[in-house]
Amino acid sequence: MKAIVYREYGSPDVLKLEEVPTPTPLDDEVLVKVRAASINSWDWDQLRGIRGFTRLSGFRKPRNNILGVDIAGVVEAVGKDVSQLQSGDEVFGEVSKRFISLGWGGFAEYACPRGSSMTLKPVNMTFDQAAAIPQVGALALGGLRYNGDIRSGQKVLMNGAGGGVGTFVVQIAKSFGAEVTGVDSAEKLEMLSALGADHVIDYALEDFTLNGQRYDLIIDVAASRSTFDYKRALSPGGAYGVIGGSQIRFFQTLFLGFGISKFGNKKMGTVSPKPNEGLDFIVELFEAGKVAPIIDKRYPLSEVAEAFRYFGEGHVKGKIVITM
Repeated sequence: MKAIVYREYGSPDVLKLEEVPTPTPLDDEVLVKVRAASINSWDWDQLRGIRGFTRLSGFRKPRNNILGVDIAGVVEAVGKDVSQLQSGDEVFGEVSKRFISLGWGGFAEYACPRGSSMTLKPVNMTFDQAAAIPQVGALALGGLRYNGDIRSGQKVLMNGAGGGVGTFVVQIAKSFGAEVTGVDSAEKLEMLSALGADHVIDYALEDFTLNGQRYDLIIDVAASRSTFDYKRALSPGGAYGVIGGSQIRFFQTLFLGFGISKFGNKKMGTVSPKPNEGLDFIVELFEAGKVAPIIDKRYPLSEVAEAFRYFGEGHVKGKIVITM
C-alpha cells in the first residue's frame, strides 16, 4: 500500500510517499481501507518533534513512521474478537490508542485501528466530513463539558475559534443556546459569525482578558497568556480549560490550576477527553443539522507535505482533509 512515511523529525520536507506492507489486524482490530483522513495540531507537533510529550514516540527519531490520527473508510477485515463491525461497514474514528504517540497511521491507504474505536458513519455524512470530526469533535465536547453540562445563556469564549476544535465549539455551544464569543485572526472572523458566534474578537486588536467582560467558560487552544490573565476573565464559578498552544502555558495551567480550583470559586485546568469520547453525540447533532465540520482544503495523499505546509502557516479555517 502507499503511505506517507517520515523517519526523522523536521519540516514537511521529511514526509515521503512510499510503498509499505499492508497491515494485518490483531484480534481486537479491523483493517480499514482509508477513504479520507485529516490533519490535527498533534500531527503537526509530532512531525516537528517538539520536545515534551510529543517525543514519547521516540526521543531522537519517531518510532511510529506514519502520521494521521483521524480516518474514515470501509472495513475490509475484522479480528476474531471484534463483533460489532463486519466487512463492508463504513466507519470513522480516531486511531490513537493509549498514548498520544501510539497507534497512528491514518495517512495511508489502509489502517488497523481497534474495532472499539470505530463508529459507523451515517449515510448522509461524506467520508471527507467524517474524517474531519473525531479528534477535534471529542476535544470540543470535552471543553464544553469541562465545568458541567452546556447551558442556555452560558457565556462561552473560544480562544482560537477558527480551527478544527473552535469551529465545533461555536456550533455546539450555539445549538444549546449559549452566548458565544470567538477569538481568532481577522481573516477568520467572518466565518465565525456565519457559524453563529454572537461576538468575534480579533486577537491582534483586542485582549479579551482586559476588556472587562467575564465569561462562564473559556476554552483555549492558543494558550498564549498566563493562567492569571485567564482567571481575571472568568465569572465567579466560571471555568477555564486549556487544550493546546504553548506547552509552557499548558503545564502552567496544569499545575497552578489545581490550587486555584481547590481554594477558589473558579475552575482552571486541562481538557483531555479519551479518544472518540462523545462521538456518538456529535453524530446525533450532525444528523439533526446542528453541527457540520468545516473543511478548508482537500489534498490527495501524494500532497500531504504540501498540506502540512499550509497547515503550518496558521491560516486554516476548520480542517484540512486528505483524500485517497
